[in-house]
Amino acid sequence: MNMLAAEHIRSVVLAHQLASRRTVVEREDLIGSAVLVPIVYEHAEPDLLLTQRTDRVETHKGQIAFPGGMVDPGDCDRTHTALREAKEEIGLLPSAVELCGLLDDLATPTGFVITPVVGLLRERPRLQLNAHEVAEAFYVPLRFFCEPANAEREFRIAGGVPREIWVYRYNGRVIWGATAAVIRHLVELIMKPGPDLPEQNARLPHTPSDGRTP
Repeated sequence: MNMLAAEHIRSVVLAHQLASRRTVVEREDLIGSAVLVPIVYEHAEPDLLLTQRTDRVETHKGQIAFPGGMVDPGDCDRTHTALREAKEEIGLLPSAVELCGLLDDLATPTGFVITPVVGLLRERPRLQLNAHEVAEAFYVPLRFFCEPANAEREFRIAGGVPREIWVYRYNGRVIWGATAAVIRHLVELIMKPGPDLPEQNARLPHTPSDGRTP
């Protein structure tokens, strides 16, 4: 089985959500947000599309991140948030994204709860970066993150507290914190054998904007 094939990734992410295995964080003291995890299949093997934030944004200045941001009152669910933010930040059209499902919610020391939304793209999109928020967008082979030797554990100060976190280093870039944690969870899912879905053509369940799955 090709663990990096679109069919496999689609099935394991969807099954994780449909089987109610997904961790949902419900805390009123955290700000709701969502990120898009774009997996791009232009080449023989997929790449992850990542961004580097500018020093002009309010939070996580200069860090490597997925496109995303805070939930707006007009967003119907976390998927809507992720797609809207991706369009605003890097000009990625929602119509270019095939949605797979949601990964585990992640509470951050900076006061956010992040819902990662996995999406597949069949080719590299033409991007238009928001110069205020995004310094650059770049691609990393997904296989790189699947190699155990490329994942490191480090202690860093986050939210004023020493924490053990995942860190990846690729071509001079350091990917850590929430972004690395989301990648680690994705890799753990796709490295498992393919699941048996309840229905061959199961639809993604609706996710209310408060982050609770039905």
